Amino acid sequence: MPGQYWKQVVASGLAVPQDRPLDDLTAELTRMLGDTDPEARDGTAYPTLATWVARGVYDDLLSGLGDGMAAGLGVGLGERDTDSVFRRSFSALILGECIARDNERPLVPGNKVLEWGDRLATWLLRERDLRGFVPDKGWAHAVAHGADALATLAKSPHVATNELTVVLDVIADRVLLPVDRLFSNGEPDRLAAATMAVLRRNIVSLRVIEPWIARLAATAGALASYDDRDPNLKSGNAEAFLRALYLQLALGPKPPEVRPDLLLVLVDALRASNPRFLQASQPQ
Repeated sequence: MPGQYWKQVVASGLAVPQDRPLDDLTAELTRMLGDTDPEARDGTAYPTLATWVARGVYDDLLSGLGDGMAAGLGVGLGERDTDSVFRRSFSALILGECIARDNERPLVPGNKVLEWGDRLATWLLRERDLRGFVPDKGWAHAVAHGADALATLAKSPHVATNELTVVLDVIADRVLLPVDRLFSNGEPDRLAAATMAVLRRNIVSLRVIEPWIARLAATAGALASYDDRDPNLKSGNAEAFLRALYLQLALGPKPPEVRPDLLLVLVDALRASNPRFLQASQPQ
């Protein structure tokens, strides 16, 4: 449980306390990002840091704060089902907030934002703890939080066509990586939302996007051997992602310029990967 001090900070509307140095407050909040108590982590540390970033408290210190969050992505990286995931996952969220602040007003050099993007991508593809909700400890949700940070990165003025193409590749790689549990807490939707952030920039052409979809569809339609523990482990995440992307593209706001053509591409991909339900029956 967060102490009385932080409860008072929350009760004050997250005003920055004046009785302690900001460095000390930040260090304590950063430690709390890895707390196993969801009230300390989700209810105190994350909203406090996110609010202070958005209010400009760290404007002169944003580069250092972002670097600290990027370092947090490596804490315990490679572990599975351990408590270290909380520090990594919530560091990604705060790093996303740092990028979002720079999106609003230029505060850090463009190469710093690109460095943060590289750190996010490397972490997300190496992350092995794919738990969503952890009983008694709350949300871990590393893949979802990584997707949220990539969506913010995709809106950065420092990110151009080549970098956006890399973001798409990172999303596809994460979807297609071998897993021992399928995404089950909305991760495909969050990854699809990150993809939509890329598409809404309207600078990545369909010539790039179409083979990207084909790569995902090939796995979505693949049949695994029944010798495997779960035959759906190979195709399930790709199937869920393509469905989520179709839904957001068809019904979401601010449609990208490629929407009409990309919908046709997605429909073909979904038909091919779901022949039992979506392809017309053959004549008898």
